[in-house]
Amino acid sequence: MDNSKSKILTIVTAVIGVIGAILFVRVLMAGDDSEAIESSVNIIVHFSKWLLIITAVITVGLSLFNLLKNPKALKKTLLGVVILAVLFGLSYVMASDAAVINQFGDVVKNGEAGSTSKMISALINFTGILSLVAIATIGLGFVKSFIK
Repeated sequence: MDNSKSKILTIVTAVIGVIGAILFVRVLMAGDDSEAIESSVNIIVHFSKWLLIITAVITVGLSLFNLLKNPKALKKTLLGVVILAVLFGLSYVMASDAAVINQFGDVVKNGEAGSTSKMISALINFTGILSLVAIATIGLGFVKSFIK
């Protein structure tokens, strides 16, 4: 990163830090007044929400821009997305759409059989598949480094 971009980033970071400090001081100055505390915290929550949205948009935008500049990376990324879609499809096929029951055999609130139950089951299966892939990858990396 060149010097001018570094200075701009430092200034932006400092401005965000000063705004955060001011909002924190507002909460401290509110004392025991619950309405003032609620108002101050509400402002902090909105500020944080917008900061998160702006950061996410910039991050995704720059990632897409860099992917479009580099066709090899775009191909690898698309291959990864296709693999994830296939794994999710597999987990959706394996998922059950039965009603969700508690330990007494009663259907839990909003746990009726149907598409919502199947999607939740698919997401749980998907998480399990990804966990197995991660563990296998870590294990293969360990074995590979052990052999070297």
